[in-house]
Amino acid sequence: MKEREFLIGDFRLKALESGERGQPLLLALHGWLDNAATFNELRTHFPHHHFIALDLAGHGLSDHRPSSMPYYIWDNVSDLLSVLDQLGVDKVTLIGHSMGASIAALFAGAFPDRIERLHLIEGLAPLVYEESELPVLMSDAIIKRRKMMEKLLRPYPDKESAIQARMRGRWPVCRQAAEWLIERGLKRQDDGFVWRSDPGLMLPSILRMTEGHVTAFLKKIEVPVSVYLGETGLFDESWRARIKHLQQSEVFWFNGNHHLHLEPIAARLIADAIKAVD
Repeated sequence: MKEREFLIGDFRLKALESGERGQPLLLALHGWLDNAATFNELRTHFPHHHFIALDLAGHGLSDHRPSSMPYYIWDNVSDLLSVLDQLGVDKVTLIGHSMGASIAALFAGAFPDRIERLHLIEGLAPLVYEESELPVLMSDAIIKRRKMMEKLLRPYPDKESAIQARMRGRWPVCRQAAEWLIERGLKRQDDGFVWRSDPGLMLPSILRMTEGHVTAFLKKIEVPVSVYLGETGLFDESWRARIKHLQQSEVFWFNGNHHLHLEPIAARLIADAIKAVD
């Protein structure tokens, strides 16, 4: 793997890259508060592909957005378009996990002519707000953001503490996966170690799409969509209705949780499914 940088105005997006230009391109988008290293296990199964995993804005080694700018998921769609233009490719196959899958789906709905195929891991579309509840949700979010912006990050005394915390998160991961994620996502300061990710990512969303908005994007996706789910992951009944809006879709179930792609067996099975339609 090697580091790569994409410049969007004066804003830098970092990435991990393997393979060479001219090989089939796979562009991977990670989930919320993760980073490009989340695809380290999966990429080992693609030695003959040009594999690029982005650090999305505010994550990993990429720049943070200005402090006055909230993190809205649709801004990543614009960033992604700039990345594709800099790569000089007309179409791309996207792999997305969780939030990255939602970004991929929005992009494919907005720019269907730039997508070859979608591979979505434990994700399909963004979280939504109900229209009737938006005024109350917006006011609550604004008040919570004011309070949360005053809080300081609590540092870890050492890297091992961060590894253990990552391994025991809501969706546990193996030690190797935790080490990959903290190596790219942690930084040292005088009183210990803190996450590099922008604290602004933790603030509640002032505005989200409605289910009607999400449906419109899903219906605009013209390419085949493969959805990879963990048996103990995020899936609920609302996903069934969303999947039905896709023109072409196939769903795969594997043993694992929301971060199944970080585990060796599930990663190999997902990679086999991707290569089967490549």
